[in-house]
Amino acid sequence: MGRRSSSGQAWATGGMVFAATMLLMVGVWQVFVGIAAIADDGFLVAVRGYTYDIDTTAWGWIHVALGALVIVTGFFLFTGAAWARGVGIALAAISAVNNFIFLPYYPLWAIVVIALDVSIIWPLPPVDADRPPARGEDPAGGYNETPRSGERWPTNRPATGRADQPTDVPAASEGVTNTPPTGRQ
Repeated sequence: MGRRSSSGQAWATGGMVFAATMLLMVGVWQVFVGIAAIADDGFLVAVRGYTYDIDTTAWGWIHVALGALVIVTGFFLFTGAAWARGVGIALAAISAVNNFIFLPYYPLWAIVVIALDVSIIWPLPPVDADRPPARGEDPAGGYNETPRSGERWPTNRPATGRADQPTDVPAASEGVTNTPPTGRQ
């Protein structure tokens, strides 16, 4: 697989900026709702008989802690930290599950945050644009195998698996002729 085109790289960068921005916003919102729940027990309506019946103050602390982690991850995603992508995916998923359980306490809020968490997860998986080409892979996306030490011709076939396609041969300046063997001597 080759490198991304410039427009593909622009989309990937835009997606990362979007995800980082949304992580910061969702984190700040989580902290605010957590502070509100801690400060005023009447802010969240306690639901009777709900399977996940947790004290509203406890919900507040959960939101503050999760929001703080999400904010830190969003900041590091802006700096380009490689670990921030995986942590961002994990925290957005945890936030979505947390808000799903939180639905009876503040339904509209929870639905909006779940939707934002899903939109955060989408652009975060790593892209291969920063990956150096593998052995035998041309940076432009083609096949470019050079012979190994002691070999005259490359033994690997192109990525398509078709044996009738020629492979690239190193230049004569590298000590190998560009004439394919004919089988005659």
